[in-house]
Amino acid sequence: MALQSMTGFGAGAAEAALADGSTLSVSAELRTVNHRHLHAKLRLPQEFSALESALEARLRERIARGSVQATFDCSRVGGLPAIEVDHDVAARYIAIQRDLGERFHLAPVAGVAEFLALPGVLVQSNGQDGAADDPAAAEAFAAALDRALDALVEMRRAEGDALARDLTQNADAIAALVADIDARAPAIVADRKQRLVERVSELAGDVSVTEADLAREVALLADRLDLSEEISRLGSHLDQLRGLLGGSGAVGRKLDFLVQEFLREANTIGSKCSDADVAHLVVDLKTHVERLREQVQNVE
Repeated sequence: MALQSMTGFGAGAAEAALADGSTLSVSAELRTVNHRHLHAKLRLPQEFSALESALEARLRERIARGSVQATFDCSRVGGLPAIEVDHDVAARYIAIQRDLGERFHLAPVAGVAEFLALPGVLVQSNGQDGAADDPAAAEAFAAALDRALDALVEMRRAEGDALARDLTQNADAIAALVADIDARAPAIVADRKQRLVERVSELAGDVSVTEADLAREVALLADRLDLSEEISRLGSHLDQLRGLLGGSGAVGRKLDFLVQEFLREANTIGSKCSDADVAHLVVDLKTHVERLREQVQNVE
């Protein structure tokens, strides 16, 4: 799996033939934005709220990081309407019939058919009863989600490819700056040694300064100005960065950690070395590190 962005959109739809002969049409829309962890929020029609846990588990199999807003909608056509007897209304009719029969000596209703024809005895449900318990409905919601996820992942991968190109360009720029700093490092020590010798000559006067004393001071100076450790770590970080960009899976957090390490080494070089040329290079280095930091915030 290639690098993925955390920003994307996907939509999908599916249909299912239910047991009562009706057809259920389901649509799903997914929108994702940056988030430190995976935060999923699903909105389903009330009668299908029981499917939320299963659908969220299905979503988590495909998405590792980001804030996900999943919206489901559905409509149902065809099939026989669900009809029920309103027993309270029926009981009221029976009570009225008995009262009228006793008072006016009327004959009772001839049969059940005539009784059921009375207004309000038979009522039609809202048309969704039983659909939530139909396995075909759950399959339709899952299929709509899968298709929305396919579209979402495709978009996130396309944006991830663009992010990978930008990250690689900044990594190349950082590598070039690190090489320039490494090339400048020996000259810094030589310049400082020359200035030390000149300063000692100015201040020594009649005091004798041996070559051994001077060599010891130069060695201490060279140790304080040594950038080899920082240069080596930056090179290692670059190798890890390129490895993550060429790898698979959710690497956003690892990239974020690496960027912090890049900045740490850049700050150390800046504090160690007061050389003007290196200072300019460190400013450029931090600029590209900041660009890396901005970009990796959107990597899954």
